[in-house]
Amino acid sequence: MSETPPTQPPDVQTQKRAASLVIVNTGDGKGKSSSAFGVVIRSVARNWNVAVIQFLKSGNWNTGEESVCREKLGVDWWAIGEGFSWESEDLSEDEAVAQVAWAHAKNCIASGEYQLVVLDEVTYPANWGWISKEELVSAVIGRPEKTNIVMTGRDAPPEFVEIADTVTEMHNVKHAYEKGIVAKKGIDY
Repeated sequence: MSETPPTQPPDVQTQKRAASLVIVNTGDGKGKSSSAFGVVIRSVARNWNVAVIQFLKSGNWNTGEESVCREKLGVDWWAIGEGFSWESEDLSEDEAVAQVAWAHAKNCIASGEYQLVVLDEVTYPANWGWISKEELVSAVIGRPEKTNIVMTGRDAPPEFVEIADTVTEMHNVKHAYEKGIVAKKGIDY
């Protein structure tokens, strides 16, 4: 890292405007969903219609971000997941629920009603074969012109990285969970 501030802007190709973007937040570090929810807030501030579809979190979790986005900001929010896979009593039921979440997400994307659609933790069911990566990629590529997409989750498949305009990999340096500290309300959910 340089010890002096830069005096020249980064060298970039000719700049242009895009009608919409695809963003992927991935990696083993914390902050993938939180970053997506930051984009949700920016979008709402611009009077965009926003949809969030959560593929793992259950509607019973009562998370802070869902509460404020749904109740105070008017975000259309669906937590359609079944929770952590290691707590599941029937993974085939979790798979069926993920397919319901994907059907709903696909409709949100295709509708043209939303300027932003967040597919939170979508990498997991895609990597597990519960939803079709090819179908997801096709829906994202064929989305209405002004529909932006944010996809989150560890181990983003190469197909998702390929179609993304921006990919950020969160890297875990240290996490409280590794010291046995459970998720904290207000920080983690």
